[in-house]
Amino acid sequence: MCWISLIGKVACVCYLLALSVMDVKTRRLSVWLLGLGVMLALVYQVVWRGQPIAIWASGAVVGFLFLVIGRVTEEALGYGDGVVIGTLGIYLGIWDLLGVLVTAFFMAATYAVVALVICRFRRKRSFPFVPFLGMSYVIMLAAGGAG
Repeated sequence: MCWISLIGKVACVCYLLALSVMDVKTRRLSVWLLGLGVMLALVYQVVWRGQPIAIWASGAVVGFLFLVIGRVTEEALGYGDGVVIGTLGIYLGIWDLLGVLVTAFFMAATYAVVALVICRFRRKRSFPFVPFLGMSYVIMLAAGGAG
């Protein structure tokens, strides 16, 4: 593994960890930290990774679609989540992003079912999504994929 690739993966894990802690504690994500992530993902992709633009731009479009979903659903899925998804889309490209999203949504759905049945959460109760993105990314790395 190239040292730049390793640094990128470690930086992505640290970024998702910081955002996860912020999301759990405050239910808000720092705008400057989100912007920094987008800029670093773009620099990493353009300078070092060099995937075709269609691959990583498609990943960014997925993030934009989640921003639209956030707007339509009055932030049932927050804007910050959409920006993080877009950042991961730029960093990973569309195909690895889709793998991370499927895993994250599966884990979030499992958590929701357990919370409803065992903890008796109400159906309208929300929970942070970024930690599921972070866990999913780590699982994909451990499985030998994602970036």
